[in-house]
Amino acid sequence: MLDERGTIDYKNEIVRKGIHMISLSIPTIYYFITKELALSILIPLMLISLAIDYGRYYSPFLSEIIRKYFGFMMRKHEWDHQKKNLNGATYVLISAVFVVIVFPKVFVVTGFAILIIGDIAAALIGRRFGKRKFLFKSFEGTLAFFLFSCVVVILSPKIEGNIIEYFIGFIGAAFGALAENISGTWADDNFTIPVTVCSVMWILYYFLLPQMQLILPNVPN
Repeated sequence: MLDERGTIDYKNEIVRKGIHMISLSIPTIYYFITKELALSILIPLMLISLAIDYGRYYSPFLSEIIRKYFGFMMRKHEWDHQKKNLNGATYVLISAVFVVIVFPKVFVVTGFAILIIGDIAAALIGRRFGKRKFLFKSFEGTLAFFLFSCVVVILSPKIEGNIIEYFIGFIGAAFGALAENISGTWADDNFTIPVTVCSVMWILYYFLLPQMQLILPNVPN
């Protein structure tokens, strides 16, 4: 198996990604509410998740509860008591707080939706059909990430909706696919993917659409 996500079986991978799909509510809800309200919800959730995630390394009781109900879909490295690694769900909340604070909403909504949809596609298609190695994972998984992310770009909100905005989104999706491919070697992709996509899009908007106001029309910002 080319992908390190094979540390859990494919059936449990599907369950894990099904739960991951719930995170699509983050960019969806954020589109309709203000940055301040989003952070007032996300920050407490992040702190609770951090407390539980680190707490399981120090509380045998908490560890047993988590292992009993969620252990079947957690990866081996998420149980490393020496490194005390966080699980993917906690990283999702950390990255959500970070990108909401740092980036304009137009990038966050697209970048975070790419994280969810692209990552699910890469995991499920890469594990089932991945044959050829590309960088650290499979070519098929990385291609699936990019193609499904392009669909996200097409459907995601735009400021003016001109062709350059779509082009910028596709480039961001390509860099997100690369981030997903290499992240397992040095960082969690639930953080690196949205940060990479948002950063690339912001840089490209700056150079290609320098006069455009980075504010989505008719929604709270």
